[in-house]
Amino acid sequence: MSEQQQGCELDQDQFCCPICLDILKEPVTLHCGHSYCSSCIEGYWDHEDTGVYCCPQCRESFSPKPVLRKNTLLAELVMKLSSTAAQQSPAASAAPLYAGPADVACDFCTGARRRKALMSCLTCLASYCETHLQPHYNVPVLKKHKLVPATDKLQEKMCSSHNKLMEVFCRTDQQSICYLCTMDEHKGHDTVSAAAEKAEKQKQLVTSQEEVQQKIQEKKKELKDLRQILEALNTATAALLRQQEQTLDQLERRHAELEELSNTEDIITFIQSFQSLSSSTGSPVSPSVVVCPLRSFTDVTDVMSGLRDQLDNLLTTTWPQISNRVCAVDDPAEPQTRKDFLQYSCPLSLDINTISRNLSLSEEKRKVTVTPPQQPYPDNAERFVYGQVLCTEGLSERRYWEVEGRPVRGAAIAVCYKDMNRRAWFGSNDKSWSLRCNSNDYRFSHNSVVTEVSGPVSSRVGVYLDHKAGTLSFYSVSDTMTLLHTVQTTFTQPLYPGLRPWAYGDTVELCKTW
Repeated sequence: MSEQQQGCELDQDQFCCPICLDILKEPVTLHCGHSYCSSCIEGYWDHEDTGVYCCPQCRESFSPKPVLRKNTLLAELVMKLSSTAAQQSPAASAAPLYAGPADVACDFCTGARRRKALMSCLTCLASYCETHLQPHYNVPVLKKHKLVPATDKLQEKMCSSHNKLMEVFCRTDQQSICYLCTMDEHKGHDTVSAAAEKAEKQKQLVTSQEEVQQKIQEKKKELKDLRQILEALNTATAALLRQQEQTLDQLERRHAELEELSNTEDIITFIQSFQSLSSSTGSPVSPSVVVCPLRSFTDVTDVMSGLRDQLDNLLTTTWPQISNRVCAVDDPAEPQTRKDFLQYSCPLSLDINTISRNLSLSEEKRKVTVTPPQQPYPDNAERFVYGQVLCTEGLSERRYWEVEGRPVRGAAIAVCYKDMNRRAWFGSNDKSWSLRCNSNDYRFSHNSVVTEVSGPVSSRVGVYLDHKAGTLSFYSVSDTMTLLHTVQTTFTQPLYPGLRPWAYGDTVELCKTW
């Protein structure tokens, strides 16, 4: 990349709108000196709808609403910047591939938006875009580093005790460890390299695959034989049915003739007709039916007998065990008391990568406070523009957690999908569900539909999620638990708990119930 191209790229970052993160369009400048797209700042103020108009960056407030005028100087600079970029080579002017919410961002890119990472280095513990990855291909020392496809789970590959790559496997404790672990808590244990353990387990995997494949072939053959048996039985049954229907027709005709004769009053006619019927063939007899040779029928009988025994064993022994396990695992009793709910508590922590800059995070990562100064959090595609934060943990089972706070203007307790728009409020789209707790009432919102909720006001609210059943419930927690609102739907992704305090100085905290 040339110096001219680098300078142009830097200029583009400087002329990005802090709200939409794109090049400024019809730029306007507030009295505080910060500039925005005209439509972006208007949309921001329309969404706030509080009567007080403030700058999203420095939070300086203006009253009445400022009259927005186009910044002509800034507009001309943006136009020249766009013209310069258009004159560069196609490769230089091509739009960079920026990281989206579901992508891994480059750790070395700067500016409002970072590029999508292609590879992650297990030695550097960092992810790189195409440009910043080049030294790993060119520098001799970096060529020896281990590169893998870009992943946001590098930390999961690190030892929590020594912050080293877990490249050793302890067979004694059956867990992955780093080489420093072999010198202290795992000293003297049976350890091998992670690669050696993988090779050993790969052999076991191949053996298991072969066994499963053999069972698949056996079952296919059994199924084929069973289908042939059923086809033969169906054919034999159909033939026998037709023959029995024919015999029934003959018997009914003979019965009708005899009935007619019994009603004949003329003596001579009766005697003559009786002699005629007596001389004809007697009652029809059902013809014998040969379904298949004796040996084949014996084979069928033996197979069906074996299948019957297997089915009896399945119904009397195996099925009750399976049914009991399924009932115990998949259909536990619904919780009734707070003690019942607490058994589904799980550790939760707030994700600093998602918290907006007007919120401060406590050291234990469970409490957030609205602060007047903007926090110096680094640029991140996961970060919310407005005052919201998500938990690190995504929930897809039965889970329960509690939130504590006495905010001045209220607080939102929410869940959402991870790919929720970072410029949207909780409850304003179809990917988030939010309960706003005010000083004297509650309001539930989803997809911008607001529902008034009644119930006892408490500083503590409990949230119960049954992801599989599609149930999300909010409870007022005091001496007793009172159901406030329940949502019944179908969740298609893991849900991430979220918090949003409303006014300066307000604090909301995840209660430690686990």
